[in-house]
Amino acid sequence: MISTMNREALLELVRGSGWADSDTLLADGFEGAFIGIGFQFTTPLAVYDFEKCVEILMQRDAMDYAQAIEWMEYNVVGAYMGKFTPLFLHRSEQATVGNADEV
Repeated sequence: MISTMNREALLELVRGSGWADSDTLLADGFEGAFIGIGFQFTTPLAVYDFEKCVEILMQRDAMDYAQAIEWMEYNVVGAYMGKFTPLFLHRSEQATVGNADEV
C-alpha cells in the first residue's frame, strides 16, 4: 500500500529532521515512496524507493510496468536538477549485512 503523506507533511518532516536543509529537493508526486535522507559527502539528498515510485505511476497514471519503468528512468532518474537532485534506490533482496560481499 502506498502512503498518503502529502507534500506539505513531507516537507515538514524533512526540514524538521535536522538532517536536510532548505536546498534539499523532493520528487513531486512520489511522497509515498520517500525513504529518508542520504548524503553525498556533506550534501543532504532525499532518497526514494524506485520500485514504490513505479507502483505510484502504475496506480496514479494507469501505466503498465514497462511504461512506468521507462518513465522513471528517462523523466525522473534522468532529470538532473543540480547537486541536490534526489536519489532513487533500487533495493536488493540479496544484499544483507551477512552476505553483502556475495552480491
